[in-house]
Amino acid sequence: MSDVKKQLYKELEIKNDLFVDGVNVDPRIFANLDLGGKYQEQVHLLFEYDRHPHAGIDFPVGFTSPSGLKFPFRWNRSSDYSINYDGSKYYLTHKGHEVFPIEFLKRPKYYGLKTSDGTEMSHIAAYNREGAIFVAYSNECSLKDKGLDCLYCNINATKDTYGEKQGIFLKYPKQIGETVAAAYKHGARHISISGGFIPERREVDYYIDVAEAIKEHTGLEDFNGTGVIGAPLDLDVIDKYKEAGYRTIAMNIEVWDKNIFKTICPGKQQQCGGWDHWVNALEYAVKVFGYGRVRSQIVAGIEPKKSTLEGVEYLASKGIICFPVPWCPNPGSALEGHRSPEPQWHFDIVKKAYSIFRKAGFTYEQLYDCAAAPTSIWHDLYKIDDELLPIFKEKGINNQNK
Repeated sequence: MSDVKKQLYKELEIKNDLFVDGVNVDPRIFANLDLGGKYQEQVHLLFEYDRHPHAGIDFPVGFTSPSGLKFPFRWNRSSDYSINYDGSKYYLTHKGHEVFPIEFLKRPKYYGLKTSDGTEMSHIAAYNREGAIFVAYSNECSLKDKGLDCLYCNINATKDTYGEKQGIFLKYPKQIGETVAAAYKHGARHISISGGFIPERREVDYYIDVAEAIKEHTGLEDFNGTGVIGAPLDLDVIDKYKEAGYRTIAMNIEVWDKNIFKTICPGKQQQCGGWDHWVNALEYAVKVFGYGRVRSQIVAGIEPKKSTLEGVEYLASKGIICFPVPWCPNPGSALEGHRSPEPQWHFDIVKKAYSIFRKAGFTYEQLYDCAAAPTSIWHDLYKIDDELLPIFKEKGINNQNK
């Protein structure tokens, strides 16, 4: 194994630690950072992953390691990791010892633009790096009114904290079409569209209207879009998303154990036909969209590891890419204050899921096309093992170690 890969694997473990436990920081050090100018700022379009609400205080979305891996920024005052500033550079520390210098992620050009109705495009679509953008059409979920929110989710709490302050509201198809066109003009090439629960018929009609607006403003028939939806009771509805022009589709089951699913996701249990119907919907979607073109997600850490991996493996065998994303006890969720498993517990799941993906024959391009962001640890493992990162060219390695 090359020294470059060894270093990347070390940085990947640190990234996993920060994904699970976050990073501590004194917000005052960002007074020296051009957030909202040169560097990309957080915009709370859907969820809050920082452990402490901070309305009125801007934070960066993330940073890069020396080898080029992209790290998320998740504020947690209890983390052993910190970001410090010495007057000339920002750097990551662990228990007070410097780990490496960091560079914050640049703000994309379209963030400085507005739609024709004067809405900031940064409030329409988040830039998730490497050409991927993310639209949350709605920053609230109707399950709240029924007392059926998923217990790990803080979508409605995030809206209450940041919605008015950051000017985040329901997105109109024209706003999305204009924003996607601007982002694609500046190099974007994939869009995910998601949001909270709304009535099923309104959901599919809305997604069709959005697809038409994107095609109208970009001139693209295939705009490489992922529609993130709840499992429809009428499976024929899934065909409509394909007909509208979406390349991939996502339905996040969240929990694999049937009994735990009922408790953690009461709305999905009662309004989407239950666990069995959700699995049937995912399998049907593969018939419509194709192998490796359907995505799901499990919130890893809420159920036993064995159960989660059984779900990832079963779904992979059916052509469904299922990411076991580490559970963050989000502020404002019913499980706020609980603890996710240790980082090494999560890293073990990451590596085993990656092996499942490889065994199933999923390609990096398939992961890219169906994921909301191409910066997960699974994406990184593909980039490291297939030597896709810029550092390999810089070091003149060029796949010689494959």
